[in-house]
Amino acid sequence: MSRRLTAPALLLGLGLAATTALSACSGTGSSSSAAARADGRLAVVASFYPLQYAVQQIGGEHVTVTSLTKPGAEPHDVELTPQDVASVSTASLVVYEKSFQPAVDEAVAQEGQGHAFDVAPTADLTLAAPAEDGEAPAAGAKDPHFWLDPQRYAAVAKALGARLAELDPAHAASYGSATSAFVAKLSALDTAFREGTRTCERRQLVTSHAAFGYLSQRYGFTQVPITGLDPEVEPSAQDLARVADFVRANEVTTIYAETLVEPKFADTVARSTGATVATLDPLEGLTSASKGSDYLEVMRSNLTALRAGQSCS
Repeated sequence: MSRRLTAPALLLGLGLAATTALSACSGTGSSSSAAARADGRLAVVASFYPLQYAVQQIGGEHVTVTSLTKPGAEPHDVELTPQDVASVSTASLVVYEKSFQPAVDEAVAQEGQGHAFDVAPTADLTLAAPAEDGEAPAAGAKDPHFWLDPQRYAAVAKALGARLAELDPAHAASYGSATSAFVAKLSALDTAFREGTRTCERRQLVTSHAAFGYLSQRYGFTQVPITGLDPEVEPSAQDLARVADFVRANEVTTIYAETLVEPKFADTVARSTGATVATLDPLEGLTSASKGSDYLEVMRSNLTALRAGQSCS
């Protein structure tokens, strides 16, 4: 069930932001983002992990980064606290993906006008959102999971580097070199995926939820998700039967669960078909269960899982 930021929470956030600003002016206190500006760094708020990671890679010592999605939280239906709303108001830059997190969209509309950067246009979201529990998606709804395609992620990184350089021209050269270094790492990751998946015998990717559309499109797989874009929406009995029938008909051997969501539906399909369950991380956030300490490490773990589960030589 989708949970949106309520009007009272927004009003409380506005009050907190106003109090923070007055305190900073009077010298009796300051917000973390105000303090960040005072020491010469940009205060950047990122809406969830992949955007936070990109800002950290590009901004380095010239930025402070906070995420609106706490570690281990599922980002699709994140709830914001009044403090979160205040951070959106006072940040130098808010980096988010419009239409992915409704509460963040609402906070940006209320508090982030003029200093928000929506990455969705640069990410080139071309895949339509799949049906959710048998219901057609909203008109124009797109799959938001661009970061699982390193090429799309690199395009966002370039645009983000340019935006940081525009806000902080004194350190433009640093942002430029860091962007180039990060894009080079993503290019190497793309090459590893291309070479590592080229010989896979099985091209059907049965996943817990529809997070791997762009990855599948880039590397020649067909994604068959058990649930739609929101992993918290439970599939119907008909959906489970449909996926199980597909698994049997196509002799799929591996069902992919993930880290932030209980694997019960992947387990159900696996038990009814004789398939095994492996982990494919959608990298919406890191947890202690993540197979790596950052985006690049987890993506390479994903590649290892794919090569095993898809019978790649």
